[in-house]
Amino acid sequence: MTRIKRGNIARKRRKKILKLARGFKGTHSKLFRTSKQQVLKALRYSYVGRKHKKRLFRRLWITRINAATRSNDLSYSQFINLLKKSCVSINRKMLAQIAVVDPSGFQFILTNIFNKSESERKSNFVKYT
Repeated sequence: MTRIKRGNIARKRRKKILKLARGFKGTHSKLFRTSKQQVLKALRYSYVGRKHKKRLFRRLWITRINAATRSNDLSYSQFINLLKKSCVSINRKMLAQIAVVDPSGFQFILTNIFNKSESERKSNFVKYT
């Protein structure tokens, strides 16, 4: 059998890892073994970070909506309940953006939802005699 020399292939593989490790501190960007470990760890952190970012933004949106609703004497949970009952399909991201950029528009949404729920409550009222 002939001898297989894989110098070029091994060098390409190592260069690829070292390229990914560029910008890391100390030997983590210079030595292959440590840089390989750090690249794997960095990729794992970036994967988890992408999932974590979604949670953080949802928390931010809820906080902004809560602040806007509390300034109108309503809690976040009551506001979301009124939204669901009035069949308004605006997601939290859009609501938070409206609350920050256009407070009068958010006030308009709030009053419409509140008026709609009041009229539904009156129509569902049954008088027992």
